[in-house]
Amino acid sequence: MERDAFIKNDQDWFRVRACGIIIDNNEVLMVKNNVDDYYYSVGGAIHIGETLEDACIREVYEETGTQYEIDKLAFVHENFFYHNNMPAHEISFYFLMKNNGTRIFNSVSHGMDGAQEKMVWISLDEYSKYKAYPEFFKDNLKNISNNVKHFITRRK
Repeated sequence: MERDAFIKNDQDWFRVRACGIIIDNNEVLMVKNNVDDYYYSVGGAIHIGETLEDACIREVYEETGTQYEIDKLAFVHENFFYHNNMPAHEISFYFLMKNNGTRIFNSVSHGMDGAQEKMVWISLDEYSKYKAYPEFFKDNLKNISNNVKHFITRRK
């Protein structure tokens, strides 16, 4: 059984996450679950011993039920936040995926707290109107650079 690169104790938690950016028709594919009031990127924790690229392909497939190929690494995000009133530190690697034309997803996936997830397309022009994470997507998805961008977010 694979183990996630996830460390949790009574006071805080840390994980390494691999994420896929899927853009089609000026929209980005995001995830919404039936518990949280926000949208989040497709992806999840890497398994110990798994490469970032393999983790991204696996996570995207688990959440969408569709195979995608990686185009390139686009962003690295160091994220410090609170989850269920517990300090959290997450390092995420965001890979731009090659568009395969799939627009409808029928897979059943669940978030880290067990909430059922669904895939949602969000217009790049309207991303800032949504409570969606990561927030830097709103200013950086329309023109993804050939250079990897690094972001640090600290939320209280």
